[in-house]
This record gives sequence, structure tokens and C-alpha cells, in this order.
Amino acid sequence: MSEEVHDWDSHKKTYWAVGIALFVFTFVTLILGIWEPLDLGPPGPTPADYVIGLAVAGTKASLVALIFMHLNHEKGLIYKTLLFTFLFFVSLMALTLFAAADPIVESYDTRETTNGKLTE
Repeated sequence: MSEEVHDWDSHKKTYWAVGIALFVFTFVTLILGIWEPLDLGPPGPTPADYVIGLAVAGTKASLVALIFMHLNHEKGLIYKTLLFTFLFFVSLMALTLFAAADPIVESYDTRETTNGKLTE
């Protein structure tokens, strides 16, 4: 049985720094959600709140993937796969937003007064 000797001491400082950064970003997310002076815009969630929340979550996910999953030492194929996945995600989100902004939507009153049938 072969035993490999790893130099974990050289990586401990990086792992601690990333762990502390993850804790800080989690605390930032919590503070952004519950502290009123940091609430952007009117009460309740706004698009700015979503953007900030997703930016913090994306940063945390990137740290975990790059450091703890060792993706920062991978070959080029993994980055091409991740790029394709990201572009696919962005295109699906764009389609969702496009569908939500569809101007051809019948109003609730029309459906209720005509029993679901379209009339002119």
C-alpha cells in the first residue's frame, strides 16, 4: 500500500483565507437581507437586491469551485464545459425574461368575463 505525502501545510493558509471569506460573504448576505439602511429602493425585494445577492452567491460559489474543488488547476476542457454551461444558463434566463415581457398577454378580466375564450 503506497502512501503519498502531501504538503498540506502550504495549502492551510489558502484554505483558511477562503473559509474566512466564505464566512464574511455569508454574513454580508445576512446583513443585506435584514438591515434596513442597506435595503435598496422600496421595501421588499427589488431587482438591485437580486443582483447584489446573486453577485455575492456567485463569488462564494466561485471560491468553493476554484479552491476546494481544485478547478484552478484543471486543464482547458473543464473551462470550456463551464463556459458552455454558463452561456446555456444565460440564454435560458434571457428566454425567461423575454417570455415575461411578452406584450401579447390577455388580461385577467377578459378571461373571467368570457369564460376563458378569446373574443374580439
